[in-house]
Amino acid sequence: MQTNISPASQPSMEAPKGGNFRKIFRIFLPFFSNAKSTVGFIIFCIFVVIAIFAPIIAPYDPSAAIHVPNLSPTADHWFGTTNTGQDIYSQFIYSARSTMVVGFGAGILSTIIGLIFGVVGGYRGGLTDAILGFITNIFLVMPGLALMIVIQAYLTASSPYLTGLIIALTGWAWGARVFRAQTMTLANRDFILAAKMSGMSSFRIMVTQICPNMMSIIAGNIMFATLGAILAEAGLAFLGFEDINSISWGTMLYWASNNAALIRGAWWWFIPPGLGIGLVGLSLVLMNFAVDQITNPRLKVQKRRKNHGSKAARA
Repeated sequence: MQTNISPASQPSMEAPKGGNFRKIFRIFLPFFSNAKSTVGFIIFCIFVVIAIFAPIIAPYDPSAAIHVPNLSPTADHWFGTTNTGQDIYSQFIYSARSTMVVGFGAGILSTIIGLIFGVVGGYRGGLTDAILGFITNIFLVMPGLALMIVIQAYLTASSPYLTGLIIALTGWAWGARVFRAQTMTLANRDFILAAKMSGMSSFRIMVTQICPNMMSIIAGNIMFATLGAILAEAGLAFLGFEDINSISWGTMLYWASNNAALIRGAWWWFIPPGLGIGLVGLSLVLMNFAVDQITNPRLKVQKRRKNHGSKAARA
């Protein structure tokens, strides 16, 4: 006998409403697990919003020299003006965009390069490891800042984004050594041997078995590589090895230094870019506590034990 099931009684195949939002919330929940990561996440989100909505937030064109020169902070110019009449607050807002793009772009790219060299060399071993290790050692012994200065000196048209690319291509070696060491500790584990016996290819083992077990190290490397890229870009721009007409916190410091802002007491010119660099770096360091908690199972177990212990003490 055939039974008719009404559409209302059939199980719905659609995803529950709000399911995607709950997943996203679970991902970012560890950033609010302690005071340090919460403060870092809030500071980081503020700068992300500033970078995305810079054209809306900035009241003036950052390059337009149309205001009264050398103004101290006022209601119309929150951070004052430069000696050529440019609004420093607008420069600060637009510089946040270039700094965030350069920092994260260089940090992610250098981590990817280091991951390729480290994981492939550590897993394959033999001649492959010797060749990749030799290339890595060359970049390790090269003085990073001097190499970037030499490259920048030969470029006729530099920009913050090109500087970020140079930083990524010259700063991946330290991460590669860490990834190689961790890969070598994982290569002989039982689950890797089982994957080999099942016929899984080397590429698939490296991507699906080794890399996921290094997520804590990978995430930490991205954080600190981003911080290093931000500091390196600001340093190169401050020394004048970048297009001085570009908008970044480093070029703001360059012009402030060249116009003796510190001697003249024009603190509103050099404190905002320096404070911006410091706050972005601080947010990355503080967020690393949450990244460890997300990717490190041992920290999750310790947190559960701590919670159980506190509940038992209350009882």
